[in-house]
Amino acid sequence: MAERAPWPGGPLADYRAIAGMWVRASLAYRASFWVMTVGGALVTGLDFVGLWLMFHTIDTLGGFTLPEIGLLYGATGLGIGVADLLIGSVERIGVHVRMGTLDTMMVRPVPLLVQVCADRFQLRRLSRIVQALVVFGWAAWSVDWTPSRVLVALMMVVCSSTIFFCLFVVFSCVQFWTSDASEFANAFTYGGNTITQYPLTVFPRELVKSLTFVLPLAFVNWYPCLYLLGRPDPFGLPDWLQLAAPVPALVLVAVTALVWRTGVRHYTSTGS
Repeated sequence: MAERAPWPGGPLADYRAIAGMWVRASLAYRASFWVMTVGGALVTGLDFVGLWLMFHTIDTLGGFTLPEIGLLYGATGLGIGVADLLIGSVERIGVHVRMGTLDTMMVRPVPLLVQVCADRFQLRRLSRIVQALVVFGWAAWSVDWTPSRVLVALMMVVCSSTIFFCLFVVFSCVQFWTSDASEFANAFTYGGNTITQYPLTVFPRELVKSLTFVLPLAFVNWYPCLYLLGRPDPFGLPDWLQLAAPVPALVLVAVTALVWRTGVRHYTSTGS
């Protein structure tokens, strides 16, 4: 079988072209777009409003003040927001399998993952990033900033986005074997975001170890934020973990590539 000719521009150009098409389509109805965008920001913001109201009756939660929790909240919100904006559509793999549209994607001269991630790109998801950035910016006043902490903060955003990116893809790949497992995937992606909005000191030590050494969600914001705040690990774990986020992020990238390749190879066309 002859190899497909590569699409000019490479995968990033392919992604921009597909995403740009969906952006133009969404902006064709500007009123609807802005209503959905502003509404999304308000809905996601309710999570932090709940935390803020809680602090009307308490001074600390798990030993952390509201600005310190705001730092955790904003960091994980930025991570999942960037991942959700760029590749959130990967959750629709099950729909593509059932409808047979995955077959069409596989014969195009564009990487399959690029097509799945860029399909139905929703610019309104940017509202989650903006809302998280506002909270993070407000909470950042509680940090005594130094050049090293600025670098760690930037590393945290990149690594948290990468970790959520990988979780989106890995758990969406379950749909290659099942008819629909989107809710199963959501338990680890959006559920993981909810857990990391709070200081891990409110959870059992065993769960914290699982979020560190099994499903490394603790590296999304917990360990980097401990470094930004100049706090030792409340569970007595080594301080070097506060700078180790790139390690689990890279490991997850390798695991994700393996899982994706395995899922695609396992896929059986609806017409076969």
